[in-house]
Amino acid sequence: MTSCASNPSLPASARDLMSQYLDDEATAVEIVKLFLERIERIEPRINAFLTVADEAGLMRDAKRADNMLRGKDESETSATTVTGIPFLIKDNISTQGIETTAGSRILQGYAPPFNATVIKRLKSAGALILGKGNLDEFAMGSSNENSAFNPVINPWGENRVPGGSSGGAAAAVAAGECLISLGSDTGGSIRQPASLCGVAGFKPTYGAVSRYGLIAFASSLDQIGPIARRVADCADVTNIISGVDPLDSTSLDTGIQDYAEFIGRDIEGMKIGVPREYLTEGVERGVRNAFEKALHEIDSLGAHIIETSLPLTDYALAVYYIIAPSEASANLARFDGVKYGMSTDTEPNAREVAEATRGEGFGDEVKRRILIGTYALSAGYYDAYYKKAQQVRTLIRREFDEAFARFDALLTPTSPTVAFEIGSRTQDPYQMYISDICTIPANIAGLPAISVPCGTSEGLPVGLQFIGPQFGDRAVLQLAHAYEQSTQWDLEPSIR
Repeated sequence: MTSCASNPSLPASARDLMSQYLDDEATAVEIVKLFLERIERIEPRINAFLTVADEAGLMRDAKRADNMLRGKDESETSATTVTGIPFLIKDNISTQGIETTAGSRILQGYAPPFNATVIKRLKSAGALILGKGNLDEFAMGSSNENSAFNPVINPWGENRVPGGSSGGAAAAVAAGECLISLGSDTGGSIRQPASLCGVAGFKPTYGAVSRYGLIAFASSLDQIGPIARRVADCADVTNIISGVDPLDSTSLDTGIQDYAEFIGRDIEGMKIGVPREYLTEGVERGVRNAFEKALHEIDSLGAHIIETSLPLTDYALAVYYIIAPSEASANLARFDGVKYGMSTDTEPNAREVAEATRGEGFGDEVKRRILIGTYALSAGYYDAYYKKAQQVRTLIRREFDEAFARFDALLTPTSPTVAFEIGSRTQDPYQMYISDICTIPANIAGLPAISVPCGTSEGLPVGLQFIGPQFGDRAVLQLAHAYEQSTQWDLEPSIR
């Protein structure tokens, strides 16, 4: 590279931006300035960011990225696929010295003394972190209305939710405030907001990406993954953030994998199952119509579409809402007003301080799930609820294994509805919970899954979900990319 550049424009994808860098059409410093200007202009409309990074620090990181791209970095670190790429990080992923609230008052003002493993890997690779993204408190929600810091607005409609819990992460990508976001997915929290915001969201196989530094919701279900406008960007980011981590006992050593290896390959001859249980009465007509058109498109690409059945899907929602709250009740016990975060110091003893702090610091949905989980784990109910839910979870996993003995992937809608109106479900927790009915099973079984746009209904995006077998991440990305390239729904703008 030589000296840059003229008047760079905001690119549509990370790969597009990398082409600009390599063709000497932009510098990372210029791109950061463009994105900060866009954030300042758009944020009052959508509230996707909880924190915008310090500009001086960002500029230092951008200058280092430019040096990496030119081969002049003092540490002799080579450029990667994310060097100079602007990211938003969901605010339940620890960032050293940058406030990390998990969308909760109880952590307001908390700045972690360390970086999550995924943040270490991104920063080492030269990525640029623009800020932290709004979310449902402790990632508990499907609409981003549970944030203690006001809801996120879907860029596609001023009265519509963006989905959750990674609502800020998905909305920021859709609105062009960043090129890629990192989110977390416990029951669909990457894929469902990606669907509602018209972008791509990928949940890798459980254990493929370290959870060290992720503020835990449900440890056996949580998984970090990328949200981007295009599938290839999701694959490139997963290459950077994946891999075994000695700091996370649940991370898996899968060897060296190139998640982008199958990107661009055709899908002719691949067998794809369509489970009828995912097309329930709750699926909106417009979502069903878009899904059926997607089936025809994938069939035209040479894949074999075969209807199948996964009867235990009907139990997945109940299993999830026992296991996830149970694990949450244990994980959130650490927030007691003693060690870090908010503390109510007007009470006479430590127990009463903890009670008052948790009463004031946690929102209603978090309290609801802690109570559900504590009840399910309590003496006399453990066997009836938690133990039985884990047994059914094993059966669900086996059912998926049997399906993947016949199919390369499964295909479903991502969300049964398009983005619903703000406030329309806040008084009915069950209606909110079933927003994740299509995404929860992949978390229960620890499987890779991705959502990509497949059309619109009532002028709002519809998402298509590919689910693969354990470690079948590359095939899932291959299928999603092939569909994306044949339809180009990823080019639909959400906001200007």
